[in-house]
Formats: sequence, C-alpha cells, structure tokens
Amino acid sequence: MQMKSLLPPVVVNGVTLDPARIAAEAQNHPAPKGKPGAAWQAAARALATRELLLQEAVRRGIEPTPAEIAPGQWETEDEALITALLETAVTPVSADEARMRAIYEADPDRFRAPSLYEAAHILLAASPDDAGAVADARATADKLLAQLATSPQAFGRLAAEYSACSSKTSGGVLGQLSSGDTVPEFEAALAQMPEGSIAPEPVQSRYGLHVIRLDGRIIGEVLPFESVLPGLRDAHDKAAWLRASRDFIAELFSRAEISGFRITTEAPAGEPDKRGLA
Repeated sequence: MQMKSLLPPVVVNGVTLDPARIAAEAQNHPAPKGKPGAAWQAAARALATRELLLQEAVRRGIEPTPAEIAPGQWETEDEALITALLETAVTPVSADEARMRAIYEADPDRFRAPSLYEAAHILLAASPDDAGAVADARATADKLLAQLATSPQAFGRLAAEYSACSSKTSGGVLGQLSSGDTVPEFEAALAQMPEGSIAPEPVQSRYGLHVIRLDGRIIGEVLPFESVLPGLRDAHDKAAWLRASRDFIAELFSRAEISGFRITTEAPAGEPDKRGLA
C-alpha cells in the first residue's frame, strides 16, 4: 500500500509538480537549524519558478534551440526554452558611464593596482582546530619574538631552525609578493606593518602562526578610470540582469495561480540559471 504524502500538492496554473522532484530538489537547499521545512519550501519555489518560465515560454510561442554547452553536452529542450525566454524578456538597465565615473571618483582607492611586498616569515605549523597545537605554536612564537626584539638579525637563523615552510632554506625570505599571493590574514598584516619591521604579534592563519618581517613595500598606483571602466560596466551588467530577472519572475508569480507552498515576495537567493532555478 502506497503511503500518502503529508505535504500538500504544489499546483502551478493547474499543473501539479511531482512530489519526488521537490524532495530531490530539496537536497540542494540546506535548511536553517530548527527549520526543516525551509528546504522543501525553497525547492518548491525553485521548481515552481521553472514551471512558470516554461509555461511563459510556451505562451509566447518560443521554439527551443538547444545549444552545445560543452563538447558533446547539449541543453535539454526545457533549458533551451528558459534560456531563450530570459534572453527575450529580461531587459536590464544599461550601464551609464557618468554613473560609473561617479562610483570611481567616490572612492578611487578601491581601484589601485596590486601592492608589492618583500617579506620573510617563520611558520609554526598548527591546525586551527587543534587548540593544543595552537597554544604550543603561540608559546614558541612569543619566545622567538622576544629574541628578535633584541636580535632582529637572528631572523634567518631562527627561520632555518623553527620554520615549517620551505622558505626556511633562504632564511624565511618569501621574495616578492603581490595581492592574493598569500592568505588574507598574512596580507592584512603586511598592509599594516612599517617597512623594515617585525610584526609584534604572531599572525594566525589556517597553516599555523607566522612570525613576519616586512622588508619593503610598493603601494599600487590608483588605476585610471578608462582602465577600470570595463570591469565596472561588467559588474553593473551582471547586477542589473539579476535585478531584472528577479523582477520578471516576481511578475510571473503575481499573475499565477499557485497553491501548496508559501509564496513570499522576497526574491530567491542567487542568480537564476538556465534552468530557471534560484
């Protein structure tokens, strides 16, 4: 005897969504703690969105033309329908160069070329989730910093003796570094340190604790507006398309007859993909 679902059927303009598909889709929507039904609600909305897009594509008489999205891999007809619909129906606001210039001029420091650093470090390896190892590494780092406070020239020797990084063979010297070459915590410390100094406190990262020396720094120049305009325009276009697509989907929901799950006016998180899922 087949068990009856405890969840109400989801019906979109007279079309009942397959409960098994909603259950499968729910696996892609983690539920907040204490709200086990949230994943089902998110999955129902995602599949309802897909169904509304497909219905609208059919209503407009769109013919699917599946594209090859990878060698030997083609869109399904449903994916092609949704892609064609979004390309036809979603019209984002074009980027305005005056607005882009205003964004640039409001905070030009955001648009600097990467800074360059000459640095050295002593890595005391410790996993962040191993409290004992972190405590031991910190005790060793404090001991090394005390020695370096009176004998900074001993940095290379101490690196060779204590560091868990391959740079120990060159006295801890890492060579020239640019933005993104190191973990964020390390880079943030370099940005704050005076040239020629040793950080007064060890810096913790996912690798352990670092005793850091900054030998030199070249601050990146502010890039001219013309060179950052393509990136600004691209960021604007992506955000504008996302807003326009959400507005279009919200309009479809407002006109639809839907039952079986809670409909909210809040836009789904994330950008709709070619299958119309949020």
